[in-house]
Amino acid sequence: MRKILLVVLLSYCTIVSNHAIAQSNAVSVDAKEEPFYNFIHTLENKTSYYFFYDSAVIENFNITLQLENVSVFQIMDTVLKSRGYHYISDNNSHIFISGKQPFQTDLVNNFFKAEQSESNSKVSDFDLYSDTAIIIAPDIKKIQEGRINIGIKSGTNQGNANISGYIKEITSGETIAGAYIYFDSTATGTITDKFGYYSLTIPKGKHTIYVTSVGMDKTSQDIMLNANGKLNIELKEYIPTLKNVVVKSERSSNIKSLLTGVEKLDIKTIKKIPPVLGEADVIKALFTLPGVTSVGEGSSGFNVRGGSTDQNLILFNDATIYNPSHLFGFFSAFNSEVVKSVELYKSAIPEKFGGRISSVLDVTSREGNKKKVNLSGGIGPLTSKLALEGPLVKDKSSFLLSARTTYSDWILKAIRNTAYNNSTASFNDITLYTDYVLNKNNSLFLTAYTSNDQFRLNSDTLFKYGNRNINIKWKHIFNSKLLSVLTAGIDDYQYAISADGNPLTAFKLKYTIRQYHTRLDFNYTINNQHSFNFGINSIYYKLSPGSFQPLGVQSITKPNDLQQENALETAFYFGDKYNITPNLSISAGIRYSIYNYLGARDVYTYLPGLPKDQSTITDTVNYSSGKIIQTYHGPEARLAIRYSLPGNASLKFSYNSLRQYINLLSNTTSISPTDTWKLSDTYIKPQTGHQFSVGYYKNFSSNMFETSVELYYKQIKNYPDYKSGSTLLMNQYIETAILESRGKAYGAEFLIKKTAGRLNGWLSYTWSRTRLQTDDPLAGEQINKGAYYPAGFDRPHNANVVMNYAFSHRFSVSGTFVYNTGRPVTLPVAIFNINGAERVLYSDRNAYRIPDYIRTDISFSIEPGHKLKKFAHSSWSFGAYNLLGRKNPYSIYFTQENGSIKGYKISIFGSVIPFISYNFKL
Repeated sequence: MRKILLVVLLSYCTIVSNHAIAQSNAVSVDAKEEPFYNFIHTLENKTSYYFFYDSAVIENFNITLQLENVSVFQIMDTVLKSRGYHYISDNNSHIFISGKQPFQTDLVNNFFKAEQSESNSKVSDFDLYSDTAIIIAPDIKKIQEGRINIGIKSGTNQGNANISGYIKEITSGETIAGAYIYFDSTATGTITDKFGYYSLTIPKGKHTIYVTSVGMDKTSQDIMLNANGKLNIELKEYIPTLKNVVVKSERSSNIKSLLTGVEKLDIKTIKKIPPVLGEADVIKALFTLPGVTSVGEGSSGFNVRGGSTDQNLILFNDATIYNPSHLFGFFSAFNSEVVKSVELYKSAIPEKFGGRISSVLDVTSREGNKKKVNLSGGIGPLTSKLALEGPLVKDKSSFLLSARTTYSDWILKAIRNTAYNNSTASFNDITLYTDYVLNKNNSLFLTAYTSNDQFRLNSDTLFKYGNRNINIKWKHIFNSKLLSVLTAGIDDYQYAISADGNPLTAFKLKYTIRQYHTRLDFNYTINNQHSFNFGINSIYYKLSPGSFQPLGVQSITKPNDLQQENALETAFYFGDKYNITPNLSISAGIRYSIYNYLGARDVYTYLPGLPKDQSTITDTVNYSSGKIIQTYHGPEARLAIRYSLPGNASLKFSYNSLRQYINLLSNTTSISPTDTWKLSDTYIKPQTGHQFSVGYYKNFSSNMFETSVELYYKQIKNYPDYKSGSTLLMNQYIETAILESRGKAYGAEFLIKKTAGRLNGWLSYTWSRTRLQTDDPLAGEQINKGAYYPAGFDRPHNANVVMNYAFSHRFSVSGTFVYNTGRPVTLPVAIFNINGAERVLYSDRNAYRIPDYIRTDISFSIEPGHKLKKFAHSSWSFGAYNLLGRKNPYSIYFTQENGSIKGYKISIFGSVIPFISYNFKL
């Protein structure tokens, strides 16, 4: 009887206390036809209360209400009870709104049975005033009933303790990167790293741990934290209603994250974007984001915030990919069956990354299923893919093996133009990923990737190129606060051109770049507000810039081998991330890079004060193997600041300085198989970049709408441009063809994203400019007389619309609309006569533009049902690329015919390209 009286008394005191607090927290409201979601959001901003509700149950009705100095409960009674809705509150200022059915508030089972000790109690470890129905919000599922004890209980329960572990997907055992873990509904939390690992320091005692992740059910777990310990949590895939769950305005990544200019895409989002020729594409998905452009259709490279294609560091599980394209740039090098997530750093680049001055594209692969063997694949009009995954040792080790190939020759032979009938084009790639958990503190990861492309276009010349990458990682956890990752690997890119049509002139040209890399990264977490990152990485470059050899015994082609290049790049870095207050966070770091250009090599010397030319060579200096020829070094600063504003908004600022020691030599504005990479040497200095960025981020309607505006300004030094008519292939005097330039890029980026509901997607718009200026007094040639001119990838206006609409769980439609300003070109403007011979006068460099680019795509998807017991799950997608059939120009060229100049336009896709693809999973 005493227990019953005690429970009643405590419950009464709690309710009275809550109403007293609410009464003292009086508020006035004046709403006129205000949507319910917005009204609740306004109440959250005006009071200390947080609201939880399910929009599948609560309709977004309009509210007209005017009250002064009333409690929150009076407002809720007025708004909800007339509509038959119920609500309940707890003593932590949480209000839970249900539909027509009231909340179940019965006490937990066995409450009145004999008390049990905390050490062996599995059910009744809850405070008297906290009922399980109140702890668990409508959109949160508990992974285990009862409270879990963590750590060995000591005499005192005061102070802090650390809890760490892995967040995994329950059906496959794959770790989840980017999951958010927080406790007791406070702002204190952390995010899992790319291995799915987290570390959180909280006060000892009773807590409720919450875990959220994109595409997963929100999960909670009650714990008793006695001392440092481990807690691994598994999440289930989220099967949404068509009206999405809406929770209180909580830790949105775009608002709470510290870095500016970071874009994240998961593979589910990428697959919703209408593909070209039926293949989901990582690179093409990037083009829909603000600040990312390409020079034209079918281009393999991408440009970020006014940078050239070679200024992007492309990583696949930390392996460098030098050519990210297949089949003339129509497909990317990344198989969608393998990719898990994509992160693009446009500014505020983490200090552990370096070597490029524009951006870092970090592509992470899936892990293999640790629970069971799965087979998945897909068939499209030009490509097929297959992936096999499963456990090597259940729950400890897994593998993922994927392959992709094309059968594109049929489309070349189907083209009516006979010039293509003798053409051929094909590619393939293979990816292997495996991991092994040695023990609770040590894990190994292996990634291997290979790709091959070859094509011949109505000629006897065959082009081949490919990537080869392999690396191994060892992750070691010293303790719950300190961990390290040691990575070592080899990256290789090569291309070859061969022609055997004429046996006398048959030749083979080969180029290879290989790098051996190792890095050691440390992460030390002092507490939830303060952490350090530090480490060292080193890259040894070995380039064979060109080997031109006769092909066959009859060939009289003269052999020519360019000198091999070698260099060593080493960098040390240190970063400090500190949450000074809940509203103010700062991340500051320094990276110091040292670059040594090495022998063996012959280096030409030129007459001082004169342009570099073969005629001005005075001597040749020989350097032996391993001898340092030239050294460059310098600091690279990183700074990011975030300040949270009222109303679910934040203001961010960042500054980057970066150095780039390897450059892409190309006369074209997009990546070509015959492009070569050149190391910085005595005459070609490393590129440097300085970028300032500021952004404003705000979410609306309980994070259903995300908006952002970012402004940036970038300075570029030592950008390699080229003299008109330069020959870059097999040029042993390459420094004589290069002009040292500087540049500036600036712009504004706007993004509106709808993240939930039947209709979702985003709208992005970018205004940007990129200007270059010759900055080489000894060049002997000044482009545009030394004035600034647009870069070849300068496209001021870029707009993208991506929309998805779900008719049901299984049927959906997606569409994209793309608009880009035409890229700059240099055009002939006149014909003049010299000694009876006609000559063409060209305009200033990039003084004109090709017509603007406009494209509309559409895609329909039929997803599998959610039956658990089913032999195979299959899906279909079909649609059309370039739905309006526009003949968007890729380039314009001119020829002189009968004394006049005639212009011609080249279009990659000049008509509608329909597609259909089938995917399955066993």
